[in-house]
Amino acid sequence: MAHYQSMGSIPPKRHTQHRRPAGRGKVGELYYEELMGEEGFSSDSSLLYHRNIPSTIVDAREWAIGDLSTTPNHPLKPLHLQPHALFDSARTVKQTDVVTGRRLLLGNGDVRISYAVAGATSPWYRNGIGDECVYVERGAARVETVFGAFEVAQGDYVIIPRATTHRWIPKTSRKDPLRAYCIEANSHIAPPKRYLSKYGQLLEHSPYCERDLRVPRGPLLAEDVGAKEGDETEVYIKHRGSGPASSGGIVGTVHTLPFHPLDVVGWDGCLYPYVFNVRDYEPITGRVHQPPPVHQVFEGWNFVVCNFVPRKVDYHPLSIPVPYYHSNVDSDEVMFYVEGDYEARKGSGIGQGSISLHPGGHAHGPQPGAAEASIGAEYFDELAVMVDTFRPLDLGEGGLACDDGRYHLSWSGNRAKPADAAEVHSID
Repeated sequence: MAHYQSMGSIPPKRHTQHRRPAGRGKVGELYYEELMGEEGFSSDSSLLYHRNIPSTIVDAREWAIGDLSTTPNHPLKPLHLQPHALFDSARTVKQTDVVTGRRLLLGNGDVRISYAVAGATSPWYRNGIGDECVYVERGAARVETVFGAFEVAQGDYVIIPRATTHRWIPKTSRKDPLRAYCIEANSHIAPPKRYLSKYGQLLEHSPYCERDLRVPRGPLLAEDVGAKEGDETEVYIKHRGSGPASSGGIVGTVHTLPFHPLDVVGWDGCLYPYVFNVRDYEPITGRVHQPPPVHQVFEGWNFVVCNFVPRKVDYHPLSIPVPYYHSNVDSDEVMFYVEGDYEARKGSGIGQGSISLHPGGHAHGPQPGAAEASIGAEYFDELAVMVDTFRPLDLGEGGLACDDGRYHLSWSGNRAKPADAAEVHSID
């Protein structure tokens, strides 16, 4: 995000001496400068000034990150996932955190989509594989990072750059836990390039601008969170490796630091976490139905993130407001239905909290009767988060556990072929 920020104590010129305050006539210790940058030294970066040497660790052990294995969606079917069912125990939620408690729903070599319902504070964590986009479905939390802190709540997208040390602290009750939809990239996540000038400014046709982005409040130091600078701390790291098949090639390590990770006295640059609330997204509408790219909010390598927000719908006198049938010939479409009534899916069993997967190779669109019923509608009160991928998505253990098993029949009135009429066809 090429939008320069400066926070806390930094020297007038980069890569020069920056020292701790000291008594009269004394020279304070140097702060330790860290460049956090993308794509080597060829893209966005920030300079962070630490009290301690950021490379220092005193121990390292394995973190068993859980089952990240995937199962192909074969035979090919559209799916209806019900992730709320994965966390139906109040005791489980109380002990679950947003980092270690994620259940993998869908994934491929470019992106993983998980879900968590959390009541516990997460460990300090950094994702060494790619950026994270965490959508807060319900509840509230404080997110503390080495760049500063955020207060986040319902509707917030939290964008966390790769290798940012942070933790999640839910601020909700047992009846209203933190519900998080986690999109983990193997790349960086940024606004779509078509929204940006060649210098990185969000342009006039973008559905949001820099004023809508919340940057962290900081600097945030150990004493600001009731800790001490010298407190030994564990940091959980997700990274690439050659672990067991159930890890999907992703492994975890816990580093023990001899100090608290919140030791950054200042930073500046164009790489940092930020928050964007979906209610600040200004929908693009037209006289006839607009295609999904007008709803795009972020992009990563081989995937995009879109949001469908409450909006005025098509106003041509003969318009059909719900989408036409379409074949995702190049992508899989994942839709997370957050709020409202999604007109195109009425009669399918999908409701708030549902997730649909419409895979490439299968034409999908409104349920029977939805197109006719939508004629004359002037406004859709719906909120959904969509991820489109350009490689097929497989099912994670969480996805397998919450699939309703019948969504693929919803266009035929749930009429399944009789079991005794089943046939086996060879493609030899």
